[in-house]
Amino acid sequence: MAPERSREVDTLLLALDQAYDRKSWHGANLRGALRGLGAEAASLRPGPGRPSIQELVVHLAYWKYAVLRQLVDLPRGAFPLKGSNWFPREGADAACWKADLALLDRMHRNLRAAVAVLGPADLDRPSAKAQHRIRDLVLGAVAHDLHHGGQIQLIKRLAGTR
Repeated sequence: MAPERSREVDTLLLALDQAYDRKSWHGANLRGALRGLGAEAASLRPGPGRPSIQELVVHLAYWKYAVLRQLVDLPRGAFPLKGSNWFPREGADAACWKADLALLDRMHRNLRAAVAVLGPADLDRPSAKAQHRIRDLVLGAVAHDLHHGGQIQLIKRLAGTR
């Protein structure tokens, strides 16, 4: 029989879920901010040299992977796209947009699954590749979703997209 998850791990999972795709007090979560956006709206830039919503989506997927790598010790370069942090996207390509949204969902599910099997002692241990506690990395992933979710809402308003 598997050990019962700790209350703190449950709280971390709730925070991940509310920032990403579950109802929360703060309004639209990340998936809510992306709901209904087509490739054309996702490709708009709020200004020269600024990332589009689509580029933010891939950036978010990458950092979910980066945190996951710290939890499960994945090899470097295991992210499905070549590069790191920012991945240029040019033009409105519906198939690419759909694939990028699926990548974000997959990275979120993988991260969530890795957090779900953590024990209470795991939360205070340093990560596999950095000197950050596991708890702090997971909370950072939550904050990252919230930060960029708000940024996406602002970009949509600036573009007149709802």
